Amino acid sequence: MIFAIEEINNSILLLPNITIGYRIYDMCGSTFISMGAAMALMNGDEWILGKRCSGQSAVHAIIGQSESTSTIVLSRTTGPFKIPVISHSATCECLSSRKEYPSFFRTIASDRYQSRALAQLVKHFGWTWVGAVNSDSDYGNNGMAIFLAAAQQEGVCVEYTEKFHREQPGKLLKVVEVIRKSTARVIVVFVPDIEMNDLLDQLSLNNITGRQFIGVEGWITADSLVTPTSFSVLGGSLGFAVQKANISGMDDFLIKDFWETEFQCNETKMNGVTKACKENQELIKFRGYDDDVAELRFSSNIYKAIYAVASSLHSILKCSISQGCEKAMEIKPWQVVESLMQVNFTIKNGEQVWFDSTGAAVARYEVINWQRGSDGSVQFKPVGYYDASLPPGQMFVLNTEDITWPGGSKELPVSVCSESCRPGTYKALQKGKPVCCYDCIPCPVGKISNTTDSNDCKKCPEEYWSNQNRDACVLKNVEFLTFTEVMGKILVFFTLLGVLLTLIVATLFLINKDTPLVRANNSELSFLLLFSLILCFLCSLTFIGRPSEWSCMLRHTAFGITFVLCISCILGKTIVVLMAFKATLPGSNMMKLFGPAQQRFSVLGFTVIQVIICILWLTINPPFPFKNTNNSMEKIILECALGSPVGFWAVLGYIGFLAVLCFVLAFLGRKLPDNFNEAKFITFSMLIFCAVWITFIPAYVSSPGKFTVAVEIFAILASSYGILFCIFAPKCFILALKPELNTKKHMLGKIKS
Repeated sequence: MIFAIEEINNSILLLPNITIGYRIYDMCGSTFISMGAAMALMNGDEWILGKRCSGQSAVHAIIGQSESTSTIVLSRTTGPFKIPVISHSATCECLSSRKEYPSFFRTIASDRYQSRALAQLVKHFGWTWVGAVNSDSDYGNNGMAIFLAAAQQEGVCVEYTEKFHREQPGKLLKVVEVIRKSTARVIVVFVPDIEMNDLLDQLSLNNITGRQFIGVEGWITADSLVTPTSFSVLGGSLGFAVQKANISGMDDFLIKDFWETEFQCNETKMNGVTKACKENQELIKFRGYDDDVAELRFSSNIYKAIYAVASSLHSILKCSISQGCEKAMEIKPWQVVESLMQVNFTIKNGEQVWFDSTGAAVARYEVINWQRGSDGSVQFKPVGYYDASLPPGQMFVLNTEDITWPGGSKELPVSVCSESCRPGTYKALQKGKPVCCYDCIPCPVGKISNTTDSNDCKKCPEEYWSNQNRDACVLKNVEFLTFTEVMGKILVFFTLLGVLLTLIVATLFLINKDTPLVRANNSELSFLLLFSLILCFLCSLTFIGRPSEWSCMLRHTAFGITFVLCISCILGKTIVVLMAFKATLPGSNMMKLFGPAQQRFSVLGFTVIQVIICILWLTINPPFPFKNTNNSMEKIILECALGSPVGFWAVLGYIGFLAVLCFVLAFLGRKLPDNFNEAKFITFSMLIFCAVWITFIPAYVSSPGKFTVAVEIFAILASSYGILFCIFAPKCFILALKPELNTKKHMLGKIKS
């Protein structure tokens, strides 16, 4: 302060013909003495207990104080008199209220910036589980409140929040015990250096080491904390400090004063000291005494405060280099307050200084790390900076590789309530604990999390499924009955075998077409039946392979039409058998009513009805390929949706109706007299046909995936084989092995079989 005032008094640029005076008080950390000093300054006299205050104040500004609580008292005391108070280190956010403290200014930023920067620092290193300790004062309580709010926004959880005051040793012991029992390895300590000294003593006494302390400007660079045992507790500490003072000429001024004090000499021989300073003095015992000059930090804020007042007075007095200042003008303290709100000034090193709307300077901090030097001394090493005047994203810069952690380690300490949840799991909060305490639960089937510490699991898209680790969605396996798999090959084999057997039967019938056996069983209907059986066998192939729009429409309609054609032929043969025996009765004219033309027409008529049903089905709501994801969550079943269930069951129902009708007629003619009564074989074939398709319905409904298609193919093949063997096997046996029975007499039953 003295250096700045003398520099201004010797300057021709600032207040050229004005001399600034000053009076300095030591508050001794006492609020009571602070109030007394404020009264003395306002009254112009020394304030002594028991004496009355008199005189008129000549003070235009007060520089002070160091602590926030004392500064609050000072500002409230001087507020009614509108005397500006400029503090160099009172950082409490509570002082930012212009309504409550209209004449307060400070050349240091409020804790609003520092507290938020602390939360960002903690978050930057991934420390989500911290402890918090603050002094029970305006400084500590306000600063910690801002930090806690900022920490919550950053997702940082606080295990405990403890406070103590220098005059409450009982609370301090409780704080130490909480720290000792806590699981948080990182502790944010928002206290001034005096309380930090008390806390450090107790931590050292209880041998509490290995914690990562995060400090504030109040203690992170305090020389008073550097003791032989303090580094074991505070080594590796990180925190924010006021930037170092960069005042040219300051070191020479301090060394000169130090020289005169230590050697009790004076260059000007003033104040009764007649001893002149020698040019050569023994300095060995003072080696290293000027190390603290380079570490001065708050001195820069005091220097700025003096220049702020001087610049304000310079503006009010309308000073100029040529004409000087208007000395006759009477200056009121409120004028200085208003001028300070408007003035921007430049100090000697070229730095621009101004006050914001809250009366505070711009927030600029160094990030300090407690380290040991090569000589074993404790060093406050800068490892980054925080500058609130820079754009977002550039305010905070850290050189992490330069940081030394507690115990001299280069490995980043970990402080979390719960370990990070790997991808494939999600966080489930533990009951009654903060959000940073959770259990890692594996994602359920069909859901994934592909980030660390996921709050929930995302459901995979419909055509995707979770992998085994539940950290990625993979395409579901697509399932349909293929020609290459074992089941498909077996079904194809039996399909082609059925076609081959049918062709053999047809060939055998063609060779023996003029024999009584073939002619007696209506050879035209027999060949048409064999043709329809080939189509029935082949239509099962349309059910194998990847479903498409055309294959879905083809498989059901082909199945429906071919089977109706087949049953219609059998129905025609059954009616022919019945008519033939009725025609043997005297006067009967039955065969004329159901001759070859009528037989062809009946087969065509029955088949056309099914064709019409299929056309209506395909027109109104045809079958279509469908990706079924409901039956199985792990795979997509490609199948043919029915489109219209009514159409499907109408096709199936019509086939069933013809089969039942055929069965009833054949059953009625099973005992007609003949060595080769075909009605009994038709009865057996229809019995098998109906049994197969009755059992098909529940099997079709209950079979999953591609097995549904397999069941349908099995029903087609089984019913086709049943018709082929029941109707044609006995005939083929006679044609191939017993040709002597293939005579007209045997057919009429005149030869005993």
